[in-house]
Amino acid sequence: MSLLEVNDIHVYYGNIHAIKGVSFNVNEGEIVTLIGANGAGKSTTLNTIAGLLKPKSGTITYDGKIITGIQASRVVKHGMALCPEGRRIFQQMTVTENLEMGGFSRPASEIEASIDDVFKRFPRLKEREKQIAGTLSGGEQQMLAMGRALMSKPKILMLDEPSMGLAPILVEQIFDIISELHASGTTILLVEQNAQMALSIADRAYVLGTGTITMSGDANDILHDDRVRAAYLGG
Repeated sequence: MSLLEVNDIHVYYGNIHAIKGVSFNVNEGEIVTLIGANGAGKSTTLNTIAGLLKPKSGTITYDGKIITGIQASRVVKHGMALCPEGRRIFQQMTVTENLEMGGFSRPASEIEASIDDVFKRFPRLKEREKQIAGTLSGGEQQMLAMGRALMSKPKILMLDEPSMGLAPILVEQIFDIISELHASGTTILLVEQNAQMALSIADRAYVLGTGTITMSGDANDILHDDRVRAAYLGG
């Protein structure tokens, strides 16, 4: 059974029809990736699932419940968390304060243990727990954004361009962390400009082109598809 089902959603920005009937599903325990060029609608799709945008039509079903158009805070409480494009950490707060904000939907009695769990997964953040988040490096800020999302104990973690702006060695570290999260039981929906890396760790993939899904299937098959290689992987 699918944990997340997106069925024929249409999303507009004013008169601009950004998402044109997108449908896909994510099964429990999978890594599913959405790849495509800039402007294809990948982030818009994630933001719609997360409740930050409302579709004009179509349905989003999570764990058997229709959640289309509900508030973003309720989406988190249902068990989904978005690590947004550009990290969007609270720049003037400390690392620990950022993590506390990520746990807003959890009982206060569980916050300290959840922060400890994040620090075990991201030892670098533990070393900087009292540091102002805006002074962290790009890679550390991405780790913080992911850790903040994990504070809600999501069943599905949605990652929007986690490698954006990072040096190649840091990109590898972030993808290692994503693989570790998956191995520990977290279902992941990944939007990523680095198609090669995304397809190399995903179970299944969907290719998004100007608001519509143009291809879907096993991630390894798509990785070796000549059309995908020509369009996204440099031949």
